[in-house]
Amino acid sequence: MKLLHLENGKSLYGGAQQVIYLMQELQHLGVQSELIAPAGSAICEPASQMGIRVYEHSAGGELDWRLRSQVAKVLREGSHDLLHVHSRRGADLWGGLAARSCNVPAVLSRRVDNREPAALARLKYPLYQRVIAISEAIGEVLTGGGLPAAHLRVVRSAVPAEDCQNPVPAQEFLQRFNLTEQNLVVAVVAQLIPRKGHALLLEALPQLVSDFPQLQVLFFGKGAEQQQLERQIGNLKLQQNVQLVGFQPDIARLMSHFDLLVHPAYAEGLGVSLVQAAAAGCPIVACAAGGIPEIVRDGLNGLLVQPGDCRQLRQAIAGLLGDQKKRQALGLAGKKLATEEFSPAVMARGNYQVYCEVLGHSSAALS
Repeated sequence: MKLLHLENGKSLYGGAQQVIYLMQELQHLGVQSELIAPAGSAICEPASQMGIRVYEHSAGGELDWRLRSQVAKVLREGSHDLLHVHSRRGADLWGGLAARSCNVPAVLSRRVDNREPAALARLKYPLYQRVIAISEAIGEVLTGGGLPAAHLRVVRSAVPAEDCQNPVPAQEFLQRFNLTEQNLVVAVVAQLIPRKGHALLLEALPQLVSDFPQLQVLFFGKGAEQQQLERQIGNLKLQQNVQLVGFQPDIARLMSHFDLLVHPAYAEGLGVSLVQAAAAGCPIVACAAGGIPEIVRDGLNGLLVQPGDCRQLRQAIAGLLGDQKKRQALGLAGKKLATEEFSPAVMARGNYQVYCEVLGHSSAALS
């Protein structure tokens, strides 16, 4: 089986990183993968280092129709069995049209839970034999928007457990963030945008800081809300307890040092940071929104609260900060869950089954 993967992201995180995990694991299943991506994008080098043939395209933004012809050229010359489109940014439309023009079957991965204009959905999704959602919640959005359920499959995102279970030295972690061994460390790993719920957590913090004076909260990530969050931190007099520490490329190696990961998002497709936290053995408090309950199992590896409920959020955090044994039990269960359901091998097998279904092949390689 020979596949062409189309990934249009410029940076190596989120969906692009998932494509690297997928291509790597597909090699073990005897699948030959090739990649087409924007010229100079971050995914090109690691893919090449894996022995993946990389085609760099020169198309620009979402409306650049040249992407269709460039993908079609690669499909025609490469004798690929199937095209797997992994991103939006126009790739989902132009990639599907390219495959149609070459009479090559195609599948599309969908990683976000926002609804699309009905006209765009009617144009785009019929180009694909299957649409692969990374969570049941995203699948429900798709079928609610008109995608036939028979064309939908769910294959969740993955995280290599070993990346999360090789922590930086404890002293290095403490020094980097000006912490002491006495601190209770709560982290939020998410873009600084409104729907991630940072403001809700800040609203809950004054009472938590009063109850747990050693509490330190780290906000990992960047985004348009940074200045607004800084003002809120100042208004609540939380400057000594909250740090905005930006993007940290080794976040997976930091998570086992957190006492608790909090994810107060109002909407979420799945949340790779939650999978990383589970793999690292970090207990989680999160809002039961979107695909979050698919990785945070209430009472198993974390606690779920209603989105937007500050009181519930505060109580759940306080309950776990005050119960070290409970945190440890949730963390151990999270490690087991991440290994069994969210590993790259599991994710690759799920995608491989979709390919075989589309192509009419046996999936005997999985046995």
